[in-house]
Amino acid sequence: MMLFRPVQYEDLGDILNLSSRAGIGLTTLPNNQEYLAARISRSIDSFNDAKGRAQQGFLFTLEDTEKHRVVGVSALEVAVGLEEPFYNFRVHRSVRASRELGVYNTFETLVVGQDYTGCTELCTLFLDPDYHGGGNGVFLSRSRLQFIAAFRPLFPKCIFAEMRGVANQQGESPFWDALGKHFFNVSFAEADYLTGIGSKTFIAELMPFHPIYVPLLPEEARQTIGQVHENTLPARAILEKEGFAYHDAVDIFDAGAILDAEIDNVRTIRASRLVHVKRNDQVSRSQGGVQCIVSNLNFQSFKALLLSVSESLDSDELLLTSAEMAVLHVDDGDPVRFVSLFS
Repeated sequence: MMLFRPVQYEDLGDILNLSSRAGIGLTTLPNNQEYLAARISRSIDSFNDAKGRAQQGFLFTLEDTEKHRVVGVSALEVAVGLEEPFYNFRVHRSVRASRELGVYNTFETLVVGQDYTGCTELCTLFLDPDYHGGGNGVFLSRSRLQFIAAFRPLFPKCIFAEMRGVANQQGESPFWDALGKHFFNVSFAEADYLTGIGSKTFIAELMPFHPIYVPLLPEEARQTIGQVHENTLPARAILEKEGFAYHDAVDIFDAGAILDAEIDNVRTIRASRLVHVKRNDQVSRSQGGVQCIVSNLNFQSFKALLLSVSESLDSDELLLTSAEMAVLHVDDGDPVRFVSLFS
């Protein structure tokens, strides 16, 4: 079974291994054992209500229960920017016209902002390439939304995801080479790594806060604005199907698109509903069923399974085997939250 659950201390080794494969650009999953250990501790404290809203961050894992191995991670930051700034570029379109010359021009500028202060962030999505397919990536991403649906009062109105921007096979960003490196005097990889481990003061100290005129950037850099890395295209597609959209906000380092939505309009959160468990050890998880996310309602021990369901999706009962109930920590008749994976 593929099990989505909160991170545990003993997951550090597997997560460190995943981080070594994530590559440059996945800022919130740096290959740094000390940072990742602290990230795990912060998540556990968040589940134990030991953190205030500004510090709350939930880190989840996808576990292959047969191999007892973590094969993916994803996370939620409850409210960014309340303790330290969360910067982005906003793409503004301007018009200049000369009546005398009969010239009418439109052009874009990039303006530094903090548009997502107080919003929830979806972040740190990475799945072992060996587990791509079979709905695992969608499950890993959307189960975070299932968690929000189960505990909606914890979260604000707005949610967003900062997508990994365009970079070549060497991890070099055309946008960074055209802009950022002239102000920070470090490589894109180093700036990305420093941000990932929490060293963000240099951004405020060195970032240009005057508008950047996009036409002055090289064509290669201009073409990356609002785009995403080729490996991030599936993650973008998942979120866009959920109702997230690009509204002219981009990452300040690589100009990757930032997608946002109102939480209550996100498809998984709207479609997710409560049903009651009915034990049935004869239930078949055939290939002909509909893939669904099934989760318990236990905050500190949140669990979700990816199951193929053959019975009617409109029923108020959901048939689970004893083994599935044991994994979810539910009993016969207990409520669970349920949503079709591709609804």
